[in-house]
Amino acid sequence: MSTFPWLTTIGVLPLVGSIVVILLPKGRPLLAKQVALVVSFVTLVLTVLMALQFQGDSTEPFQFVESHPWIPAFGISYSVGVDGIGLVLVALATTLVPIVVLAGWNDVDENSRGSVKGYFALILALETLMVGVFAATDVFLFYVFFEAMLIPVYFMIGRYGGVQRSYAAVKFLLYSLLGGLFMLASLIGLYVVSAQITGTGTFDFLTLVGLDMDPTTEKLLFLGFFFAFAVKAPLWPFHTWLPDAAAEAKP
Repeated sequence: MSTFPWLTTIGVLPLVGSIVVILLPKGRPLLAKQVALVVSFVTLVLTVLMALQFQGDSTEPFQFVESHPWIPAFGISYSVGVDGIGLVLVALATTLVPIVVLAGWNDVDENSRGSVKGYFALILALETLMVGVFAATDVFLFYVFFEAMLIPVYFMIGRYGGVQRSYAAVKFLLYSLLGGLFMLASLIGLYVVSAQITGTGTFDFLTLVGLDMDPTTEKLLFLGFFFAFAVKAPLWPFHTWLPDAAAEAKP
């Protein structure tokens, strides 16, 4: 299999595009839109090329794997890879972004509450974080991407949304941060348990899956993750942020 860093390239390209869009001169809204569309389309093409190399009959748990030490003292690394489900989710994200760019082509103008280039830069930044969430095989890295997605979404709602945009954005942020705290607690618990069992704390997904944990501990850790995902999904009764966010999200 190719050693080309497919996932890193696919993830970083929209971020670079976001920075380029932000640095474009003022008064060039059409150019900002065009750059965002081109970058998102190239990202989609790279995803298709990567998908064509995916080996469906492989016995490896993840493909297109990349791993580099990040915070070795805590067993944290930049580790990414995809299985069949992860590949589909990455492809879905990179397919939707060009569609979103086109759908929002005329939603924002220079006379709106925020600049055109800011709006499309946030979309590209969000794409990077989505790819990171679906590709991360280090659980702490997943958490970082998962929570960082709050930033562009918060600003998109709070700056470009409707009349009640500030209320909706803050409500979305507070709910998501609360759920994230429960996930963080479970992450710390996983690290402590892995250190007790193996002697070395880790956030590596495959290592954590293979741990023989006490059933009670497993259930408690599961509840932390469940609550965090229940807020983000969202599931009843943690869903009340969604109607406000959905209603105010459109410029």
